[in-house]
Amino acid sequence: MPGTGPQPPPPQQAYGAPPAYGVQPGPAPTSDEQLWGGAAHWTAFVASVVALAFLGPLIVMLTKGNESAYVRRQAVESLNFQLSILIYGLVSLALCLVLIGFVLLPAVGLLWLVCTIIGSVRGARGEEYRYPVTIRMVS
Repeated sequence: MPGTGPQPPPPQQAYGAPPAYGVQPGPAPTSDEQLWGGAAHWTAFVASVVALAFLGPLIVMLTKGNESAYVRRQAVESLNFQLSILIYGLVSLALCLVLIGFVLLPAVGLLWLVCTIIGSVRGARGEEYRYPVTIRMVS
């Protein structure tokens, strides 16, 4: 009898990173949104000169976050990461008293540098980027 044989399996989803939780895919960001999305990440480098890397993403979020959902998502993500790194750095500094902090402090610094560069590049391309090991304090 036709049609009673084995059915082919349903198509598989493409491999790759799943979308971040709570992030709905929307229209592609405009070039201005991409610029500000990248700025939400790389302004952390500028603000790190005064040891307050969270100020850059905070300023982007407060100035351009209400104009674009994409820019707000990127600024909030970067702000949460910068605040998390600040906490990790302070804990590592305190742990220098028991010597483990001397290993953790450079590791935290390297994590900050690498992840902030990756976030800047992806934000400027218009891609969603979620930082690893981030405490989600701001939403």
